[in-house]
Amino acid sequence: MRLVFLGPPGAGKGTQSARLKEKYRIPQLSTGDMLREAVKAATPIGLTAKAIMDAGGLVSDDTVVSIVADRISAPDAKVGFILDGFPRTVKQAEALTKMLRAKNMDLDAVIELKVDEEALLARIEQRAKETIACGAPVRADDNPEAFKTRLDAYRAQTAPVSAYYAEKGALKTIDGMAPVDAVSDAIAKALGG
Repeated sequence: MRLVFLGPPGAGKGTQSARLKEKYRIPQLSTGDMLREAVKAATPIGLTAKAIMDAGGLVSDDTVVSIVADRISAPDAKVGFILDGFPRTVKQAEALTKMLRAKNMDLDAVIELKVDEEALLARIEQRAKETIACGAPVRADDNPEAFKTRLDAYRAQTAPVSAYYAEKGALKTIDGMAPVDAVSDAIAKALGG
């Protein structure tokens, strides 16, 4: 099973990916983790990425695609994988399609978790209040202002990826506002089981 998960921050991609990882016994691949692993392993592409990141730059689409290509060629990804956090742009989606085609692979589905952004923001604000009430520090990404910035970036860069996959007939849209188990059931149904 080869899957891509789309949806704004806080939509539940991580929770659902973890469940599918267990069900299908396939790795969940996060671009951030893959970049760190490539840098740590000092692979040629990892060294390139490290030099860019050390200089304060953003790793190019070509570099990220190369890291993804290397990672999905690993033995544990032979039977499938879940891409979480990639592709982030239509350019990356096009590069992923081209790269998979070159490997005689295709995606089984692109799962998009649709959520109400106002409800997500309310969840983040509530979580921040509960954290403060417990006397714990609020995580940087649980800050409502930071969350709004992440949502804006998602809408501008990543939301168009949905249309790209919808045109290809690969997009499966799921109501991410439903309870966790109901979302899992809807995903299983969308995947044909």
